[in-house]
Amino acid sequence: MTTVPPPAVELSADDARRIALRAQGLLGAPDRRAGVRGVLRHLGQVQLDTISVLARSHELIPYARLGAVGRTTVEEAYWSGAAADGASGARPHAFEYWSHAACILPIEEWPLFAFRRRAYRTRPQWYHDLPDGAYDAVIGQLRAEGPQTATELGGAKNKGEWWDWSESKIAVERALMYGEVVCTERRGWKRVYDLAERAIPVDLLHDDLDDTECLRRLVRQAGEALGVGTRADIADYHRIKGEAFDAVVEASGLVPVTVAGWGKPAWADPAALTSEPRGRHRTTLLSPFDSLIWERARTERIFGFTHRLEAYVPKQKRVHGYFAMPLLSGGRLLGRVDPARDGRTLVAKQVSLDSPKAVGAMAKALREAAEWVGCDSVRIERAESPEMAARLTAALS
Repeated sequence: MTTVPPPAVELSADDARRIALRAQGLLGAPDRRAGVRGVLRHLGQVQLDTISVLARSHELIPYARLGAVGRTTVEEAYWSGAAADGASGARPHAFEYWSHAACILPIEEWPLFAFRRRAYRTRPQWYHDLPDGAYDAVIGQLRAEGPQTATELGGAKNKGEWWDWSESKIAVERALMYGEVVCTERRGWKRVYDLAERAIPVDLLHDDLDDTECLRRLVRQAGEALGVGTRADIADYHRIKGEAFDAVVEASGLVPVTVAGWGKPAWADPAALTSEPRGRHRTTLLSPFDSLIWERARTERIFGFTHRLEAYVPKQKRVHGYFAMPLLSGGRLLGRVDPARDGRTLVAKQVSLDSPKAVGAMAKALREAAEWVGCDSVRIERAESPEMAARLTAALS
């Protein structure tokens, strides 16, 4: 394990919280000129998920930082559909790959995941068997016919359960893991697969980095995106093993710090320590898949707030609701709401707040979210008490 030198900087818990907020783009003036693509480059990744309640998570991430950016604008910013072979003269801005989970990543990060693509190629076992010839058939079809969805390649599923993928779907997803195939575009919610040699700009496609350099750069990028974090925080950002983090952290340029109350070694982006984090705090609802809060232990440590996504919890065991979204205001997490839509009404199915003082912030966040998704009213269905529901309803009107 790497020997950590004596830290030169001691941070209070509030210092660390503000550094994290600024690093995540939730403290200070948003960079509207850079827009959605700027948010993606700054964070280094945006997690994807199939759940869509208020909106899909990849839409909620830039919304939380930029405000009511158009949802079509968000989609176009991620998936330009542009080829890199010169046919269109344009360059793709992003690609999809496995990072913290299934994520959209800036196209410039393609070389950094060479270590993971190599690891997948040497993987001894897969959950799905693949008949001889199926992989080559999919590659051949893409080469001959151009970019295609799984449906166009022969169908995404057999007639069984959720993970009963067809042979062509298994093959193309394996090719995506290997890096022979890439997704830089979606049609609706369907991935469009293309050969990496055709879709990835040549200067990135052949930027061959060894595993150590990939990991060093990813650790640095994660540290910059988090501002400050423990070994587990930073390693988890791109799902890097702790031993790999230990091997490269000293060379990454991150600096060791101590944070009051954390009780664990931490590292910070040196640029984050050069000035005091100041500026306007966002008041917004956060996706449970937002990188500010996706790691439960870190969220508890920084904000003193326990949050768990309950979408995969049996309904009778849920405490806060199916897709409860934490409320961020004044740089703190003040409560949560489980939203739904009923026509042009945004329904707050369940609201819980840490204090009656948070009523105004929740009302503001709900009004803004409703307007963003095209709703013209908000209805409070349930709150912690009738009095709280009445206060929220009054604040909304």
